[in-house]
Amino acid sequence: MGKVICVGLGPGDPDLMSVKSDRLVRASTHIAYFRKAGYEGQARRIVEGMLRPDAIEYPMEYPVTTEIHFSDPEYNRVMAEFYEVWAEKLAKLAETETVLVLCEGDPFFYGSFMHLYTRLRERRAVEVVPGITGMSGCWTATGEPITWGDDVLTVVTATMGEEELTRRIRDTDALVVMKIGRNLEKLKRCLTAAGRLDTAWLVERGTMTDQKVHRLCEAPAKVPYFSIAVVHGQGRRP
Repeated sequence: MGKVICVGLGPGDPDLMSVKSDRLVRASTHIAYFRKAGYEGQARRIVEGMLRPDAIEYPMEYPVTTEIHFSDPEYNRVMAEFYEVWAEKLAKLAETETVLVLCEGDPFFYGSFMHLYTRLRERRAVEVVPGITGMSGCWTATGEPITWGDDVLTVVTATMGEEELTRRIRDTDALVVMKIGRNLEKLKRCLTAAGRLDTAWLVERGTMTDQKVHRLCEAPAKVPYFSIAVVHGQGRRP
């Protein structure tokens, strides 16, 4: 019998991929990865030039991304069906083959693979290879430590409700904000209300060749999906 292996590819720079992930990517015949319809996909872009010539690719194209809000029951229905279909396809393939699923960052940290994992683990052997998170690559890109001493680090998503997001920002020492995209203006309002806007940084496409780092208050009107905001802790220092 085969199995399903999900490899964390790290924050974007192929050099930040683990040795194990690199070895598996170069050796595997069956490669699956998520992408938006009409796009190459970030995970696939990271491994460009690494796949063996006879590798068979399985692009898993999301049926929706931002067209329907995630709170809409239709979004949940469509996405659940999508994950179930692909879980069945991968389970079938893994009857006889080992199939590699690519995941940017770490698979268990806001990764889409989690939805396949919960459906696959009772059907087939599943292995997960961790990776450096995107947030780690982004706070390193700012050139400042994210936490000191007893600082509390909070990781939130900009898709949260405005009141709750503001509270979380106000109540922490150090902060990471994921999934910004269209929520940039809301995030600015929340940071302003919490008194943290002037100390917030925005990193676009962290560790990649087109990386951009700037103060969040100076950010452009539109930022890519692969953007992360950070507020550094200022706790106990030597």
